[in-house]
Amino acid sequence: MSEVDRAGHGLPAARRTTATGKEDTTLKPVPDGPPPAPVAQRLRVRYAKRGRLRFTSHRDISRALERALRRADVPVAFSAGFSPHPKISYVGAAAPTGVASEAEYLEISVTRECDPGGLRAALDASLPPGLDVLDVVEAGTGSLADRLECSAWRIRLPGADPALARAAVERFNAAERIEVERLTKKGMRRFDAREAVVSLEAAEEAETTAGQASSQSCVILRMVVRHATPAVRPDDVLTGLRLVADFAPPVPPEVTRLAQGPLDVRTGAPADPFGLDRDNSRGGETEPVSEHVGGDL
Repeated sequence: MSEVDRAGHGLPAARRTTATGKEDTTLKPVPDGPPPAPVAQRLRVRYAKRGRLRFTSHRDISRALERALRRADVPVAFSAGFSPHPKISYVGAAAPTGVASEAEYLEISVTRECDPGGLRAALDASLPPGLDVLDVVEAGTGSLADRLECSAWRIRLPGADPALARAAVERFNAAERIEVERLTKKGMRRFDAREAVVSLEAAEEAETTAGQASSQSCVILRMVVRHATPAVRPDDVLTGLRLVADFAPPVPPEVTRLAQGPLDVRTGAPADPFGLDRDNSRGGETEPVSEHVGGDL
């Protein structure tokens, strides 16, 4: 039996000798028990964080998802070694704390094949309201992270003046470069917030109370932003609006990520990142992600 085979069966490594010909009595530690079950399937999950859960940190959300996977009896694969961990990958940059999202992604490796639709229903039922599983597909070839090229955002600005908002957006779009500053893990950074913005527009939407439309309206900013380094976030765009037009919302904005995906040059919006993973009847073509804003946003 080779040294690799012995280690795989939890046996001590074979005897080795040193350069002087003496026996090397140093043994590599080997984890107890059988090796972990092999990966049979990879699944990609799109989930949303809505309502009050937008204030939950990404770390707490990841813990909630891992607990839900156990409750739903999903056969998650584990890594080998002395500290096995579930093979769950959170794909792309998570929406910041305080920001709602309809398009967060993760990838799960499982030890037996699962029906994506059944897994979606079981996992969604095991999560608290506001943390909702929207779609599950079997992973195909290629990296999901490479497909997340841009994000579509919706920013609700209660109390903002519509005319001032439109004027500020026009000045932002007309600028070639808008430098903003933000405190990062590496300290204060200065970068261009304009280049990554594919589109930015201001509109008005009627306010609703208990499902009834009112006579008041609210300013809504919609934007598509390319993923870059450093990432340009919605608050960076709001900072840019303040710098170029002295426009600032009177109350904290309500921000929602509507979609992530490859940038569709025809529409200027994110396409479905699961398009290449779906049924071959789709012909491998991607379609724009439908807008779906839930919760109390």
